[in-house]
Amino acid sequence: MGTAAQAATSTPGAGLTFPQGFLWGSATASYQIEGAAAEDGRTPSIWDTYSRTPGKVRNGDTGDIATDHYHRWREDVALMADLGIGAYRFSLAWPRIQPTGRGPAVQKGLDFYRRLVDELLEKGIKPVATLYHWDLPQELEDAGGWPERATAERFAEYAGLAADALGDRVKTWTTLNEPWCSAFLGYGSGVHAPGRTNPVDALRAAHHLNLGHGLAVQALRAALPADAQCSVTLNIHHVRPLSRTEDDRDAVRRIDALANRVFTGPMLEGAYPEDLLKDTGTLTDWSFVHDGDLRQIHQPLDFLGVNYYTPTVVSRADGSGTHTSDGHGRSAHTPWPAADEVAFHQPPGETTAMGWAVDATGLYELLRRFGTEFPDLPLIITENGAAFDDYADPEGNVNDPARIDYVRDHLAAVHRAIEDGTDVRGYFLWSLLDNFEWGYGYSKRFGAVYVDYPTGTRIPKASARWYSEVARTGVVPGA
Repeated sequence: MGTAAQAATSTPGAGLTFPQGFLWGSATASYQIEGAAAEDGRTPSIWDTYSRTPGKVRNGDTGDIATDHYHRWREDVALMADLGIGAYRFSLAWPRIQPTGRGPAVQKGLDFYRRLVDELLEKGIKPVATLYHWDLPQELEDAGGWPERATAERFAEYAGLAADALGDRVKTWTTLNEPWCSAFLGYGSGVHAPGRTNPVDALRAAHHLNLGHGLAVQALRAALPADAQCSVTLNIHHVRPLSRTEDDRDAVRRIDALANRVFTGPMLEGAYPEDLLKDTGTLTDWSFVHDGDLRQIHQPLDFLGVNYYTPTVVSRADGSGTHTSDGHGRSAHTPWPAADEVAFHQPPGETTAMGWAVDATGLYELLRRFGTEFPDLPLIITENGAAFDDYADPEGNVNDPARIDYVRDHLAAVHRAIEDGTDVRGYFLWSLLDNFEWGYGYSKRFGAVYVDYPTGTRIPKASARWYSEVARTGVVPGA
């Protein structure tokens, strides 16, 4: 198979043409859209528990109903078909398939995904399944959660159940979505479920997420046809120094280890970075890493999923920055173990409704870095998008020119990376629908499709129509 770089072209005035076969998709996550929180055998996940805890989620919002995708999935697939989206990245709800995190699967839960996938295939849309997008069964959290080795073992069993049930239909699988968030926001700063704030638990969780990934890849490959693809999705932090001083460059190194290399090291190279182990040595001796773990984690992958929204700017702490402006939510507790001397700074320029800087150059630089460091590993942008304060006008239209500009600029960055030799195979817009945005509840809208939450009505935004044309033609106009 040739690389995508061989076919990317640009013609002045005619836009940017992406390679033939480039995958155009959109993405969602189970807890954010499904609802039906207690139907057909589903039991609480850590996000059910967390969102129902007073003060944890803005306005007391929960995913109990969300966008009601569990009942409106056929309508949502029809929307995708109408928009010409070629692939749909969705996540399976672990507590819907295996409510306690142990034992046999619940067939009603699997049947939901069977129907969904069948409908996607009938409409010519490629299904891309993510096993874990943060909804750990609460019973497993009660037993210790991701800081415990047993959770990784349970995850591999769940992966096997899902592959056995759906492997004849789904050919592309992702183990984990953004394990950094699961480990460091869930167990470090506490701004994500389960809301724990122990830095050692965060590091333990990171390791057991790595182990769960490796064991799950093995379980998938044992159950899936030989032509199936396995991957993982990481929210790679593109970390920049505030200045060129040695201290600020060392702050970049330290955060890059905690944000990125804690996962890419064992997953892609078979070892934890020595500087990470040294930096965190005051907290733990990493004795939770057992003999053979790194071999289990380091499994061949067919591609790496990359999620990107905004760059991260850091310096050595001197009082000019904070530990809470890292873009991940405010907390009295840091998600950055043993990095107290690092400060975070708001990047300059335009921001989204999340307060995140709009900077597509970060995506280009990130792709070039990974294309250089891992030249034999294809990349897919598995999430990219922006939240803005969207609203329906009196005529029922939702115009979102800022989102169109954001996506156009980031697609231009992807195209440039391909032209410069990086093997990028696809792009998934986040998100298909407005949805439950974790700790922000329903106050932030990332969707290409507007959702009127009281009625559930779906309204494609102007950006959805724009992206539809890009997906149909493979050409980004005006870039």
